[in-house]
Amino acid sequence: MASGDGGRVRRAFAVQAGHCERMGSPFTATLCRLLGERLDDRTAIGRRVLGWSGDPELDALPLRLAGGLHALVRRGRLPALAALYPPAPPDPEPLWTALSDAVATAEADLGPWLDGPPQTNEVARSGVLMPGLMAVAAATGGRPVVLWELGASGGLNLRLDRYAYDLGGRAAGEAESPVRLAPAWSGSPPPDAPVRIIERRGVDLNPLDAGLPADRERLTAYVWPDQRERLARIEAALALAAADPPPLDRAAAGDWLALRLAASPLPGTVRVIQHSIALQYFPPAERARIAARLDEAGASATPDAPLARLAYEADPTRAGLPILDLTLWPGGETRRIATADAHGRAVRWRGWDR
Repeated sequence: MASGDGGRVRRAFAVQAGHCERMGSPFTATLCRLLGERLDDRTAIGRRVLGWSGDPELDALPLRLAGGLHALVRRGRLPALAALYPPAPPDPEPLWTALSDAVATAEADLGPWLDGPPQTNEVARSGVLMPGLMAVAAATGGRPVVLWELGASGGLNLRLDRYAYDLGGRAAGEAESPVRLAPAWSGSPPPDAPVRIIERRGVDLNPLDAGLPADRERLTAYVWPDQRERLARIEAALALAAADPPPLDRAAAGDWLALRLAASPLPGTVRVIQHSIALQYFPPAERARIAARLDEAGASATPDAPLARLAYEADPTRAGLPILDLTLWPGGETRRIATADAHGRAVRWRGWDR
């Protein structure tokens, strides 16, 4: 696309506003719609946004700007705008006045948020992944789990056994955990199979450290400000991760996975590779490399050392709505065991045995 396609940029903000409305964030929807309709080239931020040379939707440009604004509000950098953020109801005219002043006066602080894609670590996705691990445990005779996560971000979903769950009436995890997940559930509950993780590790091109204030700020800024439950949940999960950091590596997922799969598995365990709403950000060649390495490793998997892939990703055949697919080796059979939404709010469970 040619540089300066302001119409396409404005459409990207309108599309993002629609997503926010459907996902229960009327404030962020209003903010994106106002920026998309009224931002102009009289400010440096306006010129940069409207002159975006990439694909504004694929680059998540609206969320880059919305995340930067939220971060500055949380810092106390924009008090006039903060007064109009939740719990105040979205009021378009005063909100636009404060937004236009913010983009005019906070260029130096907002600019870095446009430099890279949003980075999230939605903790509620553990409410979809955990029942998947319970299905793995049930299908493999309760073997202890060696858990590896691709696109792990800050590793919050690597710690999923440390959270408390109500999964269709089935309790799981640590009952006293400050992070509690109870997605709206339909279908039978997941199997009553304890999940015991004996080793965990994740990989990301830009892993975030819950012990660093800047990384905590980044992860909380991309949570929509009117979704107070999500904010409280990620803050609780970050506190747990800061006290007991999940092990994370900085690398390309395909290379990292190839090295780990090349090592002999520990007999009596099941290796599980999980990823959630991550593959869409991987180049096609990287996705193919991951699939090839898993197929190669799966060919040598045994009943005593099985291998599993737990993929919670957008499904293009369902207009991008997420699904949870489980593949088990030996055999390499894949079954769709659940459908969900991208924030893990609701799960329709289908299960492995059906």
